[in-house]
Amino acid sequence: MSEKNKINPKTMGIIFIIISAFSFACMALFVNMSGEMPVFQKAFFRNCVAIILSLGLLIRSKDKFKVKKGSLKYLLLRASFGTLGILFNFYAISHINLADAQILNKLSPFFAILASIFILKEVANRRQWICIIVAFIGALFVVKPTGLSNPEHLFPALIGLAGGLVAGIAYTFMRKLSLHGERSEVIVAFFSIFSCIVLIPFVIFTYEPITLKQLICLLLAGTCACSGQIFITSAYARCPAKEISIYDYSSVIFAAILGFIFLGQKPDIFSFIGYLIIIGASVYSYIHNVKKQPAVQ
Repeated sequence: MSEKNKINPKTMGIIFIIISAFSFACMALFVNMSGEMPVFQKAFFRNCVAIILSLGLLIRSKDKFKVKKGSLKYLLLRASFGTLGILFNFYAISHINLADAQILNKLSPFFAILASIFILKEVANRRQWICIIVAFIGALFVVKPTGLSNPEHLFPALIGLAGGLVAGIAYTFMRKLSLHGERSEVIVAFFSIFSCIVLIPFVIFTYEPITLKQLICLLLAGTCACSGQIFITSAYARCPAKEISIYDYSSVIFAAILGFIFLGQKPDIFSFIGYLIIIGASVYSYIHNVKKQPAVQ
């Protein structure tokens, strides 16, 4: 490909992050389609696929399994909160609309801002506080605490909200590790292996036989999750997060479409209002970041 026709890094980043968003929406669909079974089993099978991928990346890397001194405690914290995030997210996916579960999980960047105050000693500015407050208001519309729309929606929606919270904390520890100089391959591999080991006792204790269809759905969910992780990593490797992260919210649109086509799900008016508020807060933050620093050429 000639220099004239070569796609610039930002465009590639946008393409990759949209593919990633679609992959994660498909993951949510397959998790839901796997039907009734303990959430521990769903998370375990998802991470089994991730282990194969992450170990493959580590084996191909220069330093193999070497971990930087001082990283272990942060790896454990990142993996612990990350495992809780997957369990909460999968529970929400299995009990509420895919789009609702996705938007609640996408609150993680706002929770990461709060977590960074305590973990990284980074003080949030006024704009960030405004975005956090607005996003929380949007979450209230999705959660619907009054139960006007569907009383059975409240608990799994709160679990989904908690999933966004612990995911935000996990991402903050991941940034802590990156600032410490730890390799991304190590972070991914450690999380995948740790998560599976921790889940084994729960899987044994709550195990329920699964059908071939359920097994296929879980393996597809794991494959889509790995695909999403690969493409989002590739996206951020080509362009700063501040310039392309907003496109990650396309997963909510994909989830709504997939949920409607395959599951007959129709988000209510309160959820749509919540989507608009949360995405609006993200757009505001995105525009501010783009204006603050020049884009990658």
